[in-house]
Parts: sequence; C-alpha cells; structure tokens
Amino acid sequence: MQLNQLIDHTLLKPDATQTDIDQLITEALTYQFYTVMVNPYWVSYTHKRLKGSSVKIGTVVGFPLGANTTTTKVAEAQDAIYNGADEIDMVYNLGEFKAAHYNKVRQEVQALVDIVHGAGKVIKVIIEIGLLTDNEIGIASRLVADTGADYVKTSTDFTTSGATLADVKIMKNAVDKRIKIKAAGGIRNREMAEVLIGAGADRLGTSSSLSVLGIVNDEPSK
Repeated sequence: MQLNQLIDHTLLKPDATQTDIDQLITEALTYQFYTVMVNPYWVSYTHKRLKGSSVKIGTVVGFPLGANTTTTKVAEAQDAIYNGADEIDMVYNLGEFKAAHYNKVRQEVQALVDIVHGAGKVIKVIIEIGLLTDNEIGIASRLVADTGADYVKTSTDFTTSGATLADVKIMKNAVDKRIKIKAAGGIRNREMAEVLIGAGADRLGTSSSLSVLGIVNDEPSK
C-alpha cells in the first residue's frame, strides 16, 4: 500500500478555524490520505465537504486526557458517528490504568468498542505510551486487544512524547496479529514513518503529512 494510504491527516489544534479545516480537506483530497482526523465539532462539516470521496473521517473521544466518564465517552462516540465519523480514536482512563484497575479500564473500552462496532465503524484506543513503563505498554496493548478494538494507538501527542521505534516494537510483540497498531506523535518525515511501519505500525497519525511525503519541509529548527 502507498504511504499516503497509511496516513490519518490530522488537525487537532484547539485554535483550528474553518479555513484551517478547509486546507486539511483540500490536502487530503489532493494527496489521497486515508482519513482526515478532526475534533468532534468539525465532523459534520468535514463529512459534507468529503461526501462522494474515498477519504474517511476520523475524530477523537475523551481527548486528550481520557478522564471523562464512560457515559460521556459513549455519548461522544454516538454523536460523532451520527455526524458522519468513520473512525473513532478514544483515550482510555489513564489514571485507572496506572492504578492497575484493569477491569474498570477494560469495561470502559469494551463499552466503546461495542457502540462503534455496532455502527459498523472503526475504533482505535490511545494508551499514551509517554506516560507508561515498557511493562505497562505491553499490558495496555494486550488489554485493548482483548476487547476486540481495531487498533491500539501510541499517543495523543499532547503529553511528554509520541511514537518511538522501541514502543511500537513492544506493542507489536504484545498484540502480534490480533489487532493493528497506529503510531502518532512526532512523525515529521518519511524516514521516521518508514521506521515505524517497519516496526509494526499499520497506520500513522500526523499533522506533518506533506513533510512525510516529501512535499514540504516540516522539520523542527535546530
């Protein structure tokens, strides 16, 4: 598969305007990214703009902290699907996970999986690797796989770190082929993208998609 078809073209900045969203959509249509990933407010608008195209619409639930109630996350997912979302990236309850209350976390994720799959849509679960130990990354990845979610995702890119080669390898070893892996956070060039795919990532979330394709330079200044 072509690299562009592995990318969720992402704009989750809180100050994104309609003009910014329009640019995101235009880029996605021009370069045929797999999805555009937008905040819930923009799902309905994006759905109308992308009608008739092959580009899918992704959005986030419980983002970026994961500290919403399960009831709230379920309502968010239902609303997003009603407005036209094809894929849901949810943040699990990180505090409960860190406290080793794994049954509570599993129940929450399962509730979201059931809602999203019941609507025939795709769900990815963000485990926030930057706040986990290596052992916890493995535990979280297996927990997500046990719920039947479609993907386990590295990070929100709103905390300490994004996707790394080592973390993706841990996730891949934990889930094997049971579910897919989405790497997100800090992916700014093709080299990094290909390294993560080689380690086992099936999808990439990035706001630097054009840089990843080598169309523009979005490298951080030194």
